[in-house]
Amino acid sequence: MAYVNDCFANHSLFHKALKEAFEVFCNKNVSGCSSAELLASFCDNILKKGGVEKLSDEAIEDTLDKVVKLLAYISDKDLFAEFYRKKLSRRLLFDKSANDDHERLILTKLKQQCGGQFTSKMEGMVTDLTLAKENQNHFEEYLGKNPNANPGIDLTVTVLTTGFWPSYKSSDLSLPVEMVKCVEVFKEFYQTKTKHRRLSWIYSLGTCNINGKFEQKTIELIVGTYQAAALLLFNASDRLSYSDIKTQLNLADDDLVRLLQSLSCAKYKILTKEPNSRTVTPSDFFEFNPKFTDRMRRIRIPLPPVDERKRVVEDVDKDRRYAIDASIVRIMKSRKVLGHQQLVMECVEQLSRMFKPDFKAIKKRIEDLITRDYLERDKDNPNLFRYLA
Repeated sequence: MAYVNDCFANHSLFHKALKEAFEVFCNKNVSGCSSAELLASFCDNILKKGGVEKLSDEAIEDTLDKVVKLLAYISDKDLFAEFYRKKLSRRLLFDKSANDDHERLILTKLKQQCGGQFTSKMEGMVTDLTLAKENQNHFEEYLGKNPNANPGIDLTVTVLTTGFWPSYKSSDLSLPVEMVKCVEVFKEFYQTKTKHRRLSWIYSLGTCNINGKFEQKTIELIVGTYQAAALLLFNASDRLSYSDIKTQLNLADDDLVRLLQSLSCAKYKILTKEPNSRTVTPSDFFEFNPKFTDRMRRIRIPLPPVDERKRVVEDVDKDRRYAIDASIVRIMKSRKVLGHQQLVMECVEQLSRMFKPDFKAIKKRIEDLITRDYLERDKDNPNLFRYLA
């Protein structure tokens, strides 16, 4: 920018050359990753607690400014938004965000650059967290006034608005008795506040602090809700098979394998496995490991990470199909009759703010809208389309 402004006297031709050059290299993939994903990961490193980048407030603001300027050259802005939203959700839900002001600052900058629709869900997520804290305070007041409504254990519930957050896999986990009471007590409280909303419990995002009473000492274990549910089964049984645990928890195989691997094959072997191998199979048996010990009195047992990239890309592709459909219908509704070439060009122009639609994808969506009776081809000229009101 300094060269363009100072050496080339701010000439529009050089601004155009710079823009075109940046658009080329900013949209190249690096080691199989798109720039949109890498930029979202870079923001995450700056904004999360213990991130790689240790910067002062001023330097963070300056860096976020540069990120937003670079985003202007990236064609897949919707892909950046989805990766950013996934990472923002983890920062907010697991209290990993270093500074709320910085989170709001980048959203303001993104809104100025890309428009209100681009950031509306992200802003909703940040607001949700503030409302959830207020809701938790009301829940604690409710428990204080209603001694009969005792969940039996300390319980914090974060109530979120479905439309703002990424979609999470919900399961019909069979909760242990200790947790069933909690859920019922919170449901009763929530119904005193609103009758028109339905709660869906996302157990995969929950965390539990449970005490493991081992031979040497008691250790506090910080685990996910799935892991806690599995460990609590061993209060009633000394030895359980893979199929016993699966039946009692009502979990899918991929979720069960991940949680049993984290408890019996990873760094902290809370359960012993028979046979003693590095992988979990449906023929395995598990026992509580009373001899387990650690120099810490409190340990966090993470689940093996899941690669979410494929899911994010699939979600974005699905959203793009809807966006192309909506754009075509909008254009045809106002124009009534339009040629193929012009429809495609207008569609590309409308959508290019968020992503560069592929001509083949647009053609496919036109065919789909014809089969769904939104459009029809002219009988005399197949390259002409009519809007069906």
